[in-house]
Amino acid sequence: MNFRKIRFQWARFQRHFIRFTWGGAWAAALSEDKRRNLTLFFYDGLFAAASDKIILTYITIYLLSLGATRQQIGLLSSLSNLAAAMMLLPAAMLVERTGERKRITLSAATGSRLVVLLMALLPLLLGSSSTLIWVILGLALLREAFNNIGYPGWMALTGDIVPIEGRGRYFGTRNFIMGIAGIVTALVIGEAITRIGDTLGYQLAFILAVVFGGISMSFFARLRDPLKDERSLHQVRSSLKHILVSLKGQRQFILFCVFTAVWNFSINIAGPFFSVFMVDTLHFTAAMIGVAAVVNTLANLIVQRQIGHLADKWGNRNMSIIFMLLIPVMPLLWGVWVRQYWQVVLMQIIGGFLWGAYNLVSFNMLLLQTPENQRARFSAFYQIVVTLSLAGGAALGSYLIPMIDFKGVTLTSTAGRWLAGILFLILVRENKPETNPGDS
Repeated sequence: MNFRKIRFQWARFQRHFIRFTWGGAWAAALSEDKRRNLTLFFYDGLFAAASDKIILTYITIYLLSLGATRQQIGLLSSLSNLAAAMMLLPAAMLVERTGERKRITLSAATGSRLVVLLMALLPLLLGSSSTLIWVILGLALLREAFNNIGYPGWMALTGDIVPIEGRGRYFGTRNFIMGIAGIVTALVIGEAITRIGDTLGYQLAFILAVVFGGISMSFFARLRDPLKDERSLHQVRSSLKHILVSLKGQRQFILFCVFTAVWNFSINIAGPFFSVFMVDTLHFTAAMIGVAAVVNTLANLIVQRQIGHLADKWGNRNMSIIFMLLIPVMPLLWGVWVRQYWQVVLMQIIGGFLWGAYNLVSFNMLLLQTPENQRARFSAFYQIVVTLSLAGGAALGSYLIPMIDFKGVTLTSTAGRWLAGILFLILVRENKPETNPGDS
């Protein structure tokens, strides 16, 4: 009797958790294939978050432990975005010509994970030297290039996997579980690196990131592309000329890109230097930085699901405005106030709330701004704007920081972010763009 009851409770839990992977009951009316895609995409995000959390949290301090300077860190940020911008349009054209958006995304992800593995293993072969630093910087650059090769296909596939009526709830739930994965990973890995020792600890952490990335890819590979059968029936015209012509008439998308350029340029004036500030000026250990990342993620988790519901109800633009006008306060406080560990933790909590909410609604805004039948090329355009503006911001920050130090670049970033927020209010609307049916 008790065994039957346990089985019943377990079956009930499984049903509820499967519904949780859909983002809630809204998806119950979808077909079985669509619900299965939502579940697979959920697990893909879970393991991808664990992998990315390790890399994004510790790559800068790994480079610093090898002897990289803060100018080299800024240069890496600038060059990686420039290299990424060069890959995006060719990747979008490849997706449109072949229709193989899932295969291209998987191939790029494989390349990215192999590069991370090399970053972990090369110090064993080359030893500690200036040559090693430049090689690792080059590999980090290559990793970003691979990530952006996969971006247009990933965006195009994502827009078709997740129906518009439930995107806020689904991505709120998916981001929630990704945040949980990030918390556990950052806590465990940060403590492990501190106990094992700098270089070896980072190497083992990056190898684990590759393992998590491989599991993520196994779920992504099982997704069914909703348009695969349709796209195999005809050849998609895709050339640089066709892609450029398709921008004609997409005024709202272009205005959205103008805002995006100013916003990301301003962000990355200071963006590459927060981790450097914590290591070089505040002298934090990897474990301390890991805990700071965890509280940021916890705050992110608290806000994600509720913001998803509100975005579906009130609109993504209205939600974006609120958080966009608050986010510029963050670098201002980092520059003029933060000097103690508890202050960093507090800033990470506030930043988690603000960025968690903003990132969710801004991603939904992007999906609305890109025509459904040309999402690969338009997402490539958008990401080119993002990467070039990030590169410009990092380059300016790298130039300014020897002269005006960390405080100066944070204040410059603050002013630019507020300017971008004003541009958003004036330029950006939430209406859905035209689909350009004739240019396919």
